[in-house]
Amino acid sequence: MKFISWNVNGLRAILKKNFMDVFEEQDADFFCVQETKLQAGQVDLELPGYHQYWNYADRKGYSGTAIFTKHEPLTVRYGMDIDEHDHEGRLITLEYPDFYVVTCYTPNSQTKLKRLDYRMRWDTAFRNYVTELSKVKSVIFCGDLNVAHEAIDLKNDQSNHHNAGFSDEEREQFTQLLKAGFTDSFRYFYPDQTGSYSWWSYRFNARANNAGWRIDYFVTSNDLQPKLTRASILNDIMGSDHCPVVLETN
Repeated sequence: MKFISWNVNGLRAILKKNFMDVFEEQDADFFCVQETKLQAGQVDLELPGYHQYWNYADRKGYSGTAIFTKHEPLTVRYGMDIDEHDHEGRLITLEYPDFYVVTCYTPNSQTKLKRLDYRMRWDTAFRNYVTELSKVKSVIFCGDLNVAHEAIDLKNDQSNHHNAGFSDEEREQFTQLLKAGFTDSFRYFYPDQTGSYSWWSYRFNARANNAGWRIDYFVTSNDLQPKLTRASILNDIMGSDHCPVVLETN
């Protein structure tokens, strides 16, 4: 099966660009989207052969996630049943007979880490959430997790130390997540590869210079490692400040 994750930075905007071309070309079993920035009824998306699942933020034009899939799930869950974390449309979980698929848009800690305390509570709650799921069946989760885990996951690690997405606290939370029994699929295949990024600032000609960050992930429970066949970053696909990331399994 083929899984795609893409932070589109506004679905209505990217629908006017290349979204449908990318969607049709990739022909994924699961196409997970973050930062849709819309409310119910603001787009009417025709995706023949796909089931659509949407989670909207209470705040208009903010956050939001969606999953488009060829495979109808047994159950669908929006959020993680924690009121503090369930008003920004950041999480969708689909259940299948043998596994869960989760898309996540992790909160950004923001300038001067002003939202770091909330981010720490989110990270802890999310780790607990996917760990509990993994006790039931295998888990595949993806999305813009808003953290570059190691120095090789961004171009300018020295100048970005202590910035949102590369603070010691956020990186340690991701370490603890992996230690809880999960695999960063891209690093599973490419443990030492540098220069592979999924997000670039719109400033300073960052994308042309590949001055980016790898903050979009597919992470799986460790038991799925034998089924992983490919992980890739589609950094030639434009349309957003993020590019799609891919996981393929057998």
